[in-house]
Amino acid sequence: MISKRMPAGRRNFDRFFSVLGMISIGIGILLLIIVIVGAVKDGIHMVSPDFLTRRLSPTRPDRTGVLTPMIGSAYIVGLTILLSVPIGIAAAIYLEELTRPSRMREFIQANVSNLAGVPSIIYGILGLALFVRAFQLGQTVIAAALTMSLLVLPTVILVTREALRMVPKAYREGSIALGATPWQTLFGQILPVAFPNIITGIILSASRAIGESAPLMVIGAATYMRKPPNGLFDGFTVLPIQIYYWSSDSRRGFVEVASAAIFVLMVALLALNFFAMFLRGRARRV
Repeated sequence: MISKRMPAGRRNFDRFFSVLGMISIGIGILLLIIVIVGAVKDGIHMVSPDFLTRRLSPTRPDRTGVLTPMIGSAYIVGLTILLSVPIGIAAAIYLEELTRPSRMREFIQANVSNLAGVPSIIYGILGLALFVRAFQLGQTVIAAALTMSLLVLPTVILVTREALRMVPKAYREGSIALGATPWQTLFGQILPVAFPNIITGIILSASRAIGESAPLMVIGAATYMRKPPNGLFDGFTVLPIQIYYWSSDSRRGFVEVASAAIFVLMVALLALNFFAMFLRGRARRV
C-alpha cells in the first residue's frame, strides 16, 4: 500500500512500477494459459494409460509412449534432490547460523547468489567437462544427476537461508537463555520453524530440475531409448528432451505426441507445486 505521506514524485514512481509489475504478471499468466490451452487442444486426445505405460517408438506416433523418459526423469530428479538438498541445507546453516559476518562470508554469499543466475547450459558444459570426461562417468544417469545438482544447489542454499532468516530472533535468544546449547537451539527451535519454507524451496527446485533440458542435452542425453534406465551407470532420456525431439520432427503425428507430453509434464509440475503447498500448510499446523 502506498502511503499518502510520501512525496508526490515518489508516489507516482511507486504507482508506475506497481502497474508495470501487474502488466508483467498478466502477460506471464496469459502466455502460460496460451501454452496450456494449445497443449490440451492438440494432445489431450492422446493422453491415456497406454500412452503413459508404452515405451518409445521412433516411427509410430500412435504406438509411442512416455514411460522411458518418465522413468529417466524420475531417476535424475530423485538423485538430484538426494545429492543437493543435504549439501545445500548444511551450507545455508553454516553461512547463516554458524559463522560471524566477515569478508569471506560476504564473498561466498555473493558467489552463491551469482551462481543461482547462471544460465543452465553453462552447468551442462561444466558437467560435460567434469563428470562425463574428467571423471569418466560417461553419458549416464549419475553424471546427469551430478550436473543437475550443481544447477539447483545455489537455489537450495538461497531458499534455506531465507527460511532461516524468517525465524524470529527471540526464538534463538529464548532458547539460549533457558540453557540450550547452540546445536540444541538449531535443531530444536530454528529448523522446525523454518522447515515449511525449506521444503517448499526444495520441491520448487525439483520442479526446475524436471523441466530442464539444455544441461542434459549438452552432456549427451539420448533422444531415443527403447529401455528405461535400470541403474546409475545406464544411459537415459528425459521428458523435456523427448518433447524437443518430437516437436522438431516433421513426420505427421509427432507434434500431437509432443503436445500430449507437454500436458503430462505440466500436470507433473502442477502436482509438485500443490504437494509443496500441502506440505507447507501441514508443517505449519504441526
